Amino acid sequence: MSDERLRRVRDRVRPFPDFPEPGVLFRDISPLLKDPVAFRALIDLLEDHVRALYPKIDFIVGECLDSRGFLIGTPLAQRLGIGFVPVRKKGKLPGATESISYSLEYGKARPGAHPGGARGAEPTGRGMFLLPSTGTMRAACELLKRLKAEILECLVIIELKALKGSEKLNSVPFYSLLQYD
Repeated sequence: MSDERLRRVRDRVRPFPDFPEPGVLFRDISPLLKDPVAFRALIDLLEDHVRALYPKIDFIVGECLDSRGFLIGTPLAQRLGIGFVPVRKKGKLPGATESISYSLEYGKARPGAHPGGARGAEPTGRGMFLLPSTGTMRAACELLKRLKAEILECLVIIELKALKGSEKLNSVPFYSLLQYD
């Protein structure tokens, strides 16, 4: 059954050549989000993974700089019966936030999160970081550690093996559902 769910998810990832620039093969999850059966299979697979390895988890942290973490992280957190903590672009969260600057392939970014104890989000605890790009993931892990969160694992739908992103995480455990060369 798990192989069938994984096949359904993989079949809904669309290769999009020459985006965002010539020579880049973008892996688009839009068709996956559009298909309710495939989307359910995705959340099922991620839930199975988390439940099997992490019986004690307080929250899911999702990168919301380009929305993937928000789109996948919130239903996963709801399924697990735990909270969701967004990491957003600087200035997009109300109240006091912590932020960190980092470089992207195509510019700079500065994600932010509420510090532990802030009303509405408490990064202090045991959590998983979900679905960012490697640069975002590394920066957000640093930010969450600064906020006293224990990061159990970084979790992504798609890993582009050639980018060697998991190697840049400074020994934070990493899991990818799909891998491409």
